[in-house]
Amino acid sequence: MKLKPTIFTCMLVAMLLSVPAQAGTKEQLIQLQTQVQALQDQMARMQQSFDERMGVMKNLVEQTTDSVNKMGTSVNGLQNNLQQQNTAAGTKADQVSTQVQSLQDAVDELKGRLAKVSKQLDDLQAAQQNLNAAPAGAAPGTTPGTAAQPPQAQAPPPEALYNNGLRDYNAAHYDLAQQEFADYLKYYSNTDLAGNAQFYLADMQYRQGNYQQAVKEYDKVLDQYPGGNKSAAAELKKGYALLEMGQRDAGVKELRALIGRYPRTNEAAQARDRLRQLGVATTASKPSAGRRQ
Repeated sequence: MKLKPTIFTCMLVAMLLSVPAQAGTKEQLIQLQTQVQALQDQMARMQQSFDERMGVMKNLVEQTTDSVNKMGTSVNGLQNNLQQQNTAAGTKADQVSTQVQSLQDAVDELKGRLAKVSKQLDDLQAAQQNLNAAPAGAAPGTTPGTAAQPPQAQAPPPEALYNNGLRDYNAAHYDLAQQEFADYLKYYSNTDLAGNAQFYLADMQYRQGNYQQAVKEYDKVLDQYPGGNKSAAAELKKGYALLEMGQRDAGVKELRALIGRYPRTNEAAQARDRLRQLGVATTASKPSAGRRQ
């Protein structure tokens, strides 16, 4: 950018007007020329200074533009990394859920074995007491003057029923597993593993696509065994079943209720992921004092 020549012209005219009309001598002309040259030099220096400052400003603008572009590239990179991490986190959560389910099944099987050992010890102790209390010459299990009674049909041992049902459930032999878990609930509905047996009955309905029946069976877990270790899993799978049936509002409500009741569980993390996939808020409603409607 150049300074406009009108400025210099105006200054020159002002100087000429300041010279008296009668000044026509050679010394005055020389003095005038010297002043004009000084003005030209000053204008040149001003132009140079102006050009230098414009160059500095231009460099600053270019540097700022480059910085903004680099920041934009960095932000895009961060967004891509975040999306990849979210995707990886979702996959990892599914894997962890499967592993946790396997661990829970293993723990249930171990509990069943421990219950079996405990039952055997109790049976041995009872048999020993009966032998000690029976009179000499009397058959074990009878009293004098009475005839031996035919053995009564007994229910299968609880650990055998439960372990057989769990084995057939994991092998996808659902017909056998359903009968075994149903028998377990028939004879041993008050044991610690009864809620687990009911959960597996519900889960087999879910796996076979019978979502309406699955919801009813999951409700039995939640209503009859609210303190069991399968309550969170039952509520999660009930929410999934409702979504599969097209009951979006009910499914979302169930998943939010799960987050409110069990916020730190793996099932709550899965519920949050499913709600995000549905594009709805994950904020859980306050759990009511009793069971939901």
